[in-house]
Amino acid sequence: MSDITAVVQEKYGSFAASVTAGQGKTSCCGSGGCDDPITSGLYSPEEIGALPAEAVQASLGCGNPTALVDLRPGQVVLDLGSGGGIDVLLSARRVGPTGKAYGLDMTDDMLALARENQRRAGVANVEFLKGTIEQIPLPDASVDVIISNCVINLSADKPQVLREAFRVLKPGGRLAVSDVLVRGEVPADVRRNMELWVGCIAGALRDDEYQAGLEAAGFEQVQIEPWREYAAADAEAYFRDAGQSCGDLTAADGRFFSGFVRATRPGAAA
Repeated sequence: MSDITAVVQEKYGSFAASVTAGQGKTSCCGSGGCDDPITSGLYSPEEIGALPAEAVQASLGCGNPTALVDLRPGQVVLDLGSGGGIDVLLSARRVGPTGKAYGLDMTDDMLALARENQRRAGVANVEFLKGTIEQIPLPDASVDVIISNCVINLSADKPQVLREAFRVLKPGGRLAVSDVLVRGEVPADVRRNMELWVGCIAGALRDDEYQAGLEAAGFEQVQIEPWREYAAADAEAYFRDAGQSCGDLTAADGRFFSGFVRATRPGAAA
């Protein structure tokens, strides 16, 4: 297990345990609280109202991938890094009883929490799998749609993740993920301070690197759509309130963002 994988596993396991213990929502991303700049305001009241509170509290994403793609009854959906299961449960309702929604996670505490959320939600067409997103435990060409929510950027081997996603998708299958990306080069000291502010930025690829990686894996029709930018002024205010110095973060303005990433595996859908 790589050092990065071990750190991510420990961090998300501790988060799941805190939710299970009833300590409420904290932040995986560094600034803390429910209104942090990554995880706040991602789901509609209607979506939240249809789910167990623990599934909402355990949401650590940077977007709402279920809003990125049309899901039809009977389809098979896979969520890479499914956490507490919020996106799996929402997808399962859309594909209906003739469809299936898989959630893949490597953390035992998160899987236990997700399965308990499934039980509370009363959703039968869901299966949570233990494994890594670099080695997906599903057969070739077995999935119609892959979603993911601010997880691929945490992988130590992103090209392998994209190759695996391509492998398990059926011809004509679609990738629709939310992730954190960077526009252009950012000075190392500025990036380091931005990572201290919002930990989920760590590991983020440049948008052109992300597109090139998808195309190298075999995907076509790649689209990257920014939807939430992280402002240098917000980071500076965070450090100022904490009584810490962060230097000049102007070079980060408009560079870091949550984006919707879409791509298609070539071939005719069945």
